[in-house]
Amino acid sequence: MTAADDLLLHASGASASSGRRAVRRPGSAEAVLAELDPEQREVAQALSGPVVVLAGAGTGKTRAITHRIAYAALTGQHDPRRTLAVTFTARAAAEMRQRLAELGVDGVQARTFHSAALRQLRYFWPRVVGGQVPDVLPSKVRVVGPVLRRAGFADPSLARDVAAEIEWAKSSQVVAADYVAVATAARREPPGSLTRGNVAELYAAYDERTSAEGLIDFEDVLLLTVGMLDTRPDVADEVRSAYRWFTVDEYQDVNPLQQRLLDLWLGERDDLCVVGDASQTIYTFTGASSSYLVDFRSRYPHATEVRLVRSYRSTPQVVALANRVLASATGPEARLRLELRATRADGPEPRVRAFDDEQGEAAAVAKGVATLVAAGVPAREIAVLYRINAQSEVVEEALGEAGIPYVLRGESAFFDRAEVREAVTRIRGAARGGESSGDLGADVRSVLSSMNWSPEPPSGTGAVRDRWENLLRVVTLADDLAGASPAATLGDLVADLDVRAATRSAPAADGVTLATVHAAKGLEWDAVFVVGLVQGTFPIQYADTPARLEEERRLFYVACTRARTHLALSWARTRSGRGRRDRSPFLDVAVGPDASAGEAGGVVRGSGSRSVRGRRRGPATCAVCGAALVTGAESARGRCRTCPASYDEALLGRLTAWRTEEAGRRSVPAYVVLTDATLERIATELPADAAALVAIPGIGARKLAAYAEPLLALVRGETPLSSADDPA
Repeated sequence: MTAADDLLLHASGASASSGRRAVRRPGSAEAVLAELDPEQREVAQALSGPVVVLAGAGTGKTRAITHRIAYAALTGQHDPRRTLAVTFTARAAAEMRQRLAELGVDGVQARTFHSAALRQLRYFWPRVVGGQVPDVLPSKVRVVGPVLRRAGFADPSLARDVAAEIEWAKSSQVVAADYVAVATAARREPPGSLTRGNVAELYAAYDERTSAEGLIDFEDVLLLTVGMLDTRPDVADEVRSAYRWFTVDEYQDVNPLQQRLLDLWLGERDDLCVVGDASQTIYTFTGASSSYLVDFRSRYPHATEVRLVRSYRSTPQVVALANRVLASATGPEARLRLELRATRADGPEPRVRAFDDEQGEAAAVAKGVATLVAAGVPAREIAVLYRINAQSEVVEEALGEAGIPYVLRGESAFFDRAEVREAVTRIRGAARGGESSGDLGADVRSVLSSMNWSPEPPSGTGAVRDRWENLLRVVTLADDLAGASPAATLGDLVADLDVRAATRSAPAADGVTLATVHAAKGLEWDAVFVVGLVQGTFPIQYADTPARLEEERRLFYVACTRARTHLALSWARTRSGRGRRDRSPFLDVAVGPDASAGEAGGVVRGSGSRSVRGRRRGPATCAVCGAALVTGAESARGRCRTCPASYDEALLGRLTAWRTEEAGRRSVPAYVVLTDATLERIATELPADAAALVAIPGIGARKLAAYAEPLLALVRGETPLSSADDPA
């Protein structure tokens, strides 16, 4: 048995005495080809030299490359045991192995880059270094956290972002000493209040600590394997003898370190098949580069190129919208733009809706989900996608109130998030300790200040901003409770938080998926709702260069192409009545510049009319003192928390009593009917008609239809009749 055979047995987990497993051949090579369309068949039959497969969303790329591997094995042109297929997730690798097994092909190594490298590292380490490979650190945060604290940075949310920066640096083959120069050239913004110099120092300290503890991280696995292959020709020769044919999935996501490893695996050979879609390049912030895919033909002029454009996933209506999204794309990725061709029967037109506020948008999503479920669409075949994790809370609340089960992909539910759990624990402790000044809002701000939270938003993005916004929601809840009940205490807030947490507890796994678009990559559903399509969120506010804006466009394309049949796009003009926001420019290219274009193209209007929309502007400054308003509750009330109120106290009492009765009738919490801040604005502005009422933050068309008559009657001093049907 050769060293290459021994390495292959080690990689497959077999013992040296087990011998070679027999390959099952339940079908013929011709049968494998018969299952493919003409372009996929072309991929399967391109078995020599470099091959690049440009595969659009939903065009069957995994089917094409697994059938290629199977056809090569069944015809005897490739030895499956000397074939290595690499991808980026364990789930994708497992799917490839399953499909190959179903095709009767055994012995192919289908792994992630890190898994393949780690197996080689473990095999050669005793010979090259001696002893055993150091333990692999499961998460950088475990080491970054103590490093931050020792450096005097107390904010725990920085750990995740610093870990991401270290990952980017290592993937880009940048050492700590060069970080500042390279990050500056790449326009990498440091997290939170850190400078690039701070990050470089933390990176160096992280390396020192992992080395002292005898640990390596996942990027080190690749770096050490690259170093071993690069400096030990004998090791490189053995690996190249073990693996002859290579397939790389999602090639647009390869980073410089992974490409370097692939080059060392190949040596001087070109038996390489890569598959990817430049229009789905959405991970450049982690170090991924589409240049390897875009420039593949330049590197290998004799390469076979095949384009897969037949969409088997989405309806013609979804495909047409996706094609429009990319029609005006620019940059190097646009050179490989694919025009998808639909193969499925017609479906409903994608819908675009505008709403007055995020609460109205989320409620409409919940209603739309309920309608689909009632029509027979399983909840697990429905997804709600958003740009950042902080957007999920309002959707979680709406689905929870509607009794619709949901699961969050890649993120914990709002009340399960570390900073929220810590905030609730601290508030609970302060309540038990009798710590109260008589001002609930001030008490909560004081408690959260011990978590380094301040009313001023951070300049950074990512986890730092998410953490600040999540704690801001806790502050806003306290302000709302204090507005309705001035004598409310920390104990009352804890009770309210417990009720909210209970109504939004994690449901059964078979539920609607809530996920960021990044977390949704590679997945698909029958119905997809994409929410929060406003300028500054999608595209994100720091997409401040043409290249970053184009990546946001590609991210929107990925979001839309997750849908098989139903696609709903939406945006809200305000966040809880605060300020005014513009809709995403991506909607202009997807459905045209006028979201109120009537029924053409399936575009429908959301809550509010054009005339009302023009007047709906949440105040940015206090009506009393003119200071900037910080929280959603302050914006909804139109004044600072500390400024005196000018509302009609008697009317506010009647409104509160009516809301309590209405909440009891509907069996929902009072805030679901109308928030305290909305009631206070009504009692302040005394709206005389429906137009004035709908101009108040928190009242959209849906609540206007249900509550206009009783609310206006209360303002007039009359006893209201019963409300209209449930607006939800």
